[in-house]
Amino acid sequence: MADLVYPPVIVFIKTIWKYLGLKFDFQGDENIPRKGGAILAINHVSYFDFAITGTAALPAGRYVRFMAKKEIFANKLAGPLMRGMHHINVDRGNGAASFVAALRALKSGEIIGIFPEGTISTSFEIKELKSGAVRLAIGAGVPVIPTIIWGSQRVWTKGVKRNLRREHIPVTVVFGEPISYSRNDDLEVAENQLRQTLLAMLRQIQDQYPDSHVGQRWAPTRLGGTAPAPLN
Repeated sequence: MADLVYPPVIVFIKTIWKYLGLKFDFQGDENIPRKGGAILAINHVSYFDFAITGTAALPAGRYVRFMAKKEIFANKLAGPLMRGMHHINVDRGNGAASFVAALRALKSGEIIGIFPEGTISTSFEIKELKSGAVRLAIGAGVPVIPTIIWGSQRVWTKGVKRNLRREHIPVTVVFGEPISYSRNDDLEVAENQLRQTLLAMLRQIQDQYPDSHVGQRWAPTRLGGTAPAPLN
């Protein structure tokens, strides 16, 4: 599969990061396989999570193909870029087609990025997970790599005005140890275990985050922030 669009987009994205002066802390890229299929199961706190997680995976020499809602593909500017980078169109009204496309990509050795919460968590806590990541992993026989991003919500998130000032905001991405599943695993148990892994990783990253969460709109109430309380 030729990648003519991905490289110039990466150059453009890196220019944006340089302009914003984000202070990246990328950890765990050794957990991303250098070849073969795998799923990145990522928490979702901002509109930049796609681009930042994709950037964090570059040291592993891999391009991430993200599953993204069809509205992005319908955009006149973003749509051609998404298709050119071989991301996967998700129609929530017809999920079978996107599932098959992701399964085919995984079996051909691609890294697929999934946000199993389904949408941005406005509380910045981890919501209940959809079953797609685990079902795809079992179907394709590939590992799931639990992935946490934190700090990107300070730049651009749902319901909050964008902050594009050069404030050197710390942004952390951590790729956890791969989790393998078998067809004999209970789907509900596997999903819960994945969520518990993401929760534990998120809390560890929050504990190590260099800036205080207290009184901040971008921080959850559990840490003294003023974000909306979790809905579940």
